[in-house]
Amino acid sequence: MSSDAAALLDALRAAVGPAQVLTDADLRASYETDWTRRWRGEAVAVVRPESTEAVAAAVDACRQAGAAVIPQGGNTGLVGGSVPRADGTRLQVLLSLGRLREVEPVDAAAGEVTVAAGATLGSLQSVLRNTGYAFGVDLGARDAATIGGMIATNAGGMQAFRYGPMRTQLIGVEAVLADGSVMRRLPGLLKDNTGYHLPSLLAGSEGTLAVVTRARLRLVSSLPRRSVALVAVDGPDEAAELANALRRQLPGLLAAELLFDDGLALVLRHTGGQHPFGRAHPAYLLVEVGGQDDPSGELAAAIEAAGDVVRDAVLAADEAGRTRLWSLRERHTESVNAEGVPHKLDVAVPVQRMGEYARSVRAAVAEAAPTARTFLYGHVLDGNLHVNVLGPPPADHAVDDAVLRLAIETGGTVSAEHGIGVAKVGWLEADRGAADVAAMRAIKRALDPEGILNPGVLFG
Repeated sequence: MSSDAAALLDALRAAVGPAQVLTDADLRASYETDWTRRWRGEAVAVVRPESTEAVAAAVDACRQAGAAVIPQGGNTGLVGGSVPRADGTRLQVLLSLGRLREVEPVDAAAGEVTVAAGATLGSLQSVLRNTGYAFGVDLGARDAATIGGMIATNAGGMQAFRYGPMRTQLIGVEAVLADGSVMRRLPGLLKDNTGYHLPSLLAGSEGTLAVVTRARLRLVSSLPRRSVALVAVDGPDEAAELANALRRQLPGLLAAELLFDDGLALVLRHTGGQHPFGRAHPAYLLVEVGGQDDPSGELAAAIEAAGDVVRDAVLAADEAGRTRLWSLRERHTESVNAEGVPHKLDVAVPVQRMGEYARSVRAAVAEAAPTARTFLYGHVLDGNLHVNVLGPPPADHAVDDAVLRLAIETGGTVSAEHGIGVAKVGWLEADRGAADVAAMRAIKRALDPEGILNPGVLFG
């Protein structure tokens, strides 16, 4: 170990306590590899502070040593942005926010709550249960994804068409800047026009501008009674048509998820269970409706009114039935991962072109990698498709390039979830344009002049 590394470790132990500086390779391993197993690197240490002050001290120690700070929440990202860089040329410290877990009491008068960055979405949802409030963002990875990581990637999830992504929920923030100082605007006010809205700037910044430690979040009224339907359709165009019709008819529509029969078959093979219809259909739309009273009748009537676009449908209002139907969508991710190391590419295109993209992307992947298998699923009403490709080696970017190029050509974006990370840095300018990227770089230089915060993410 070099003298520089030894001195840095001493400073980090002083900042957070010796027990929270992990240097053993076996203890670091789970932090250093991302969820897909495609991205990994080596940190000199994993540091686990339990307070904002300890985060600030750790960041300042890294700044003085010229070491990179890699912030990490639940490590559920898919683009390599929360693990050390494989080709890092400086010491890298992985800063885990997992011990900052507090969810403060709900401010019922304001309809807001303050949450620490390491609290999981699932823990927030548990606190909100029976308060009359809910949180507007929901994800399949709710039990692992943290609030800080969701802010850093501006996560959207399945209810984004209704409530917006994390940026929309963010009222105030506390964050540690690259020099170790703390920016704090808590609890935050819904109407606050005093200068730049810095929380919005940090949403989607992927840990490159500051390390979020706490956030003030807006809440929405809960819709405790739920009904879920899985509807068989002829393809993605019909799924989008049906989803838009249901959106107009059902004020309580919370989710409209697209899946295909090859993905459904994969889930059933890995998780067991019977096909919900007994026979295959080309595509399916999973919808959930909420209300103060049971919305099952309203949902059934809307599906019946859709006419010939519906091939078949199953509904569930009981918790076990709803969970069973949702598992057919939410367990796609783990089922794909069980088959190998996937190329996971989350893109978005205009809703009216989703069917076109779904058909074209399969052809584009087949051309780039003829033996590859492609699985698609996504959120219909915001145009977000999760493209999962199995077969090509992790370091082969030909499939990635084909998928992302087609997203831009279809009028979309290369990143609808998870951010740019390191996986998509070569596509940022193609997507946003030179002027946008120059402005982003200027902000980065202003807030992190020494480039210690998550170097390699966004800009390469």
